[in-house]
Order: sequence, then structure tokens, then C-alpha cells
Amino acid sequence: MNPNEELQRRLSECPLVAIIRGVTPTDAEAIGEAIYGGGIRIIEVPLNSPDPLESIGILARSLGDRALIGAGTVLSVDDVARVRDAGGRIIVSPNTDTEVIAAAAAAGLVSAPGFYTPSEGFEALKAGAHALKLFPAEAASPAVVKAMRAVLPKTVPVLVVGGVKPGNMRAYLDAGASGFGLGSGVYKPGQSAAEVAAQAEAYVRGLSG
Repeated sequence: MNPNEELQRRLSECPLVAIIRGVTPTDAEAIGEAIYGGGIRIIEVPLNSPDPLESIGILARSLGDRALIGAGTVLSVDDVARVRDAGGRIIVSPNTDTEVIAAAAAAGLVSAPGFYTPSEGFEALKAGAHALKLFPAEAASPAVVKAMRAVLPKTVPVLVVGGVKPGNMRAYLDAGASGFGLGSGVYKPGQSAAEVAAQAEAYVRGLSG
């Protein structure tokens, strides 16, 4: 399965990405299983988490055949290689760095960089991005998403990230968003697996609300 097919498959199963910033290797498998049990099929471990590559490896081994596992806050080409070697399959960044995007695509990984303007979006796609992460969405209303969708290719997933709650997703979906990245609303360090599963389930229910 090529990267775009893998991304599209997981987004079709559930258009949510769990961002488990701060997770530790000790907790990674239990938290990953809780998120998967809650219905989410894409999980990213930001590289500014403790021992993130170890956590990615643990998640890749335990969930890699059922979910798309990878890294967030990927800021360098070297990081792309390290994530790939750990077993990660998706590279997410907060910014539009064409070298990182091209390196991810060349490595056969899903590339989902951050963007905030049409110019950044088109530069990312030209470099090989498979999806675009609209960030920070706290400053981007559904009307902004609708305007972006008018010019961006219809086949490219646009994922809204920042300030997403179960109750505010519908307006973004109606405006053309393809899905969402979820941070502290789905996981905070120290939360139990049961808490995380309940939060994941709440977001999944919010998709239909």
C-alpha cells in the first residue's frame, strides 16, 4: 500500500488524528490501545515528547498493522529518517518545510505538514505532501476552511488542528474539512487509559453531531 492509499484508508475509517504529546514509552502501548479502542486510527507522537522514537517503535509494533503510527513536530530531514527507522509511517510538522516534506515522500512515508495560507499549501503539495494540516485552527474559522477549499485540490485531505472540541467539528466538516488533529482534548500526560478511551469516543461521536 502506498502512503496516499494508507492515509486515505485510515481517514476513511476515522478522520481523526490523536496527538499524544508527552506520552512516555512506559505508557505508550496502553494509551495507544485506548485510543484505538475509542475508534481513532491515526496516532502521532510529537518529537518533543520524552523518548519519542522509543514510543513510536512500541506503537508501531503493537498497532502498526491496525493503525497509522508516526511522529509530529518533525522539523528536520534527519528526524524523518529516525522516525522511519523507528517504524513510523506518517510525518507531521507544524510548518511548511519543503525539505522535510520531500524527504518524507522520498522515504515512502505519509507527509502531513502544517500550513496557514494558500501559498504554503501549494508549496507543500508541490514538494510531495499527501495531506495538509491547517494550524493553528484557533485563528482559522470554518469560513477560512471554506475559502481554502475553493482553491486547494479536492482530493487533498485538509486536517484542522488546534482548539478542536467534540462540539465544534461539525461546522468545519460542513465547510470542507477532511478531519481533525486532536491534542490535549484526547490525551494529557498522566491520564489513565480509561480516561483517554472515553475522550477518544467523545470525539468520534462528535463527528456525527
